[in-house]
Amino acid sequence: MSLVRWDPFRELEDVTSRLNRFFGLSAPLRASADPRKDAMMAFDWEPTVDIAETETEFHIKAELPEVKKEDVKISVENGVLRLAGERRHEKEEKGKKFHRIERSYGSFLRTFSLPDNVDDTKVRAEFKDGVLNVFLPKAERAKTKAIEVKVG
Repeated sequence: MSLVRWDPFRELEDVTSRLNRFFGLSAPLRASADPRKDAMMAFDWEPTVDIAETETEFHIKAELPEVKKEDVKISVENGVLRLAGERRHEKEEKGKKFHRIERSYGSFLRTFSLPDNVDDTKVRAEFKDGVLNVFLPKAERAKTKAIEVKVG
């Protein structure tokens, strides 16, 4: 995976968005810096992810508690992996009064720029116990091969 440059203005945008949600204001539209993403979209939350690499593949593990498998969409297009979906708020029950709601609900989107050595035709995903695992195999040409040097 490629490194991402820290952008203090993006951090400010995230804080503003959280404050707006906290005070019950509508979420502002987010302009995408990447033209490959949707130009203007509003998202309610972003799932946390772990990204690991082995000799043969990249592995992205995303936490999606209380999200149904059918509410998650995964796509790879133009070198970008896109994880999108929605976590629905539980229905209000009569006689039940919430004192605090800290978990985020609504639509989410995470996008990742893929390195050139990923074979996007062999991407596979598994969803179990609220954890989405996406496996991105490396292309055959990307694997390193040890060459023995003979001393003569």
